[in-house]
Amino acid sequence: MRTIGYRKERPISFSASAALLAEGARFNDEIHRLPTGKATFIPKGVFRFKSHEDANRHQMDCLVEGIADSALARR
Repeated sequence: MRTIGYRKERPISFSASAALLAEGARFNDEIHRLPTGKATFIPKGVFRFKSHEDANRHQMDCLVEGIADSALARR
């Protein structure tokens, strides 16, 4: 087995720690900054394509349309 990276296991304690609370709050803020369906310009849902080319074409069409809409909104 090959290990890539590392993760520090956090100890379970019965008393609250301000440092761990601050770290949890920062983690929560970063999670909320992840892109949603509207930021990635790809609509939510399950899509089925006959080929990878069709999937790539759909992705490119969604990206072009989303970037064009963003550019028009900034004007």
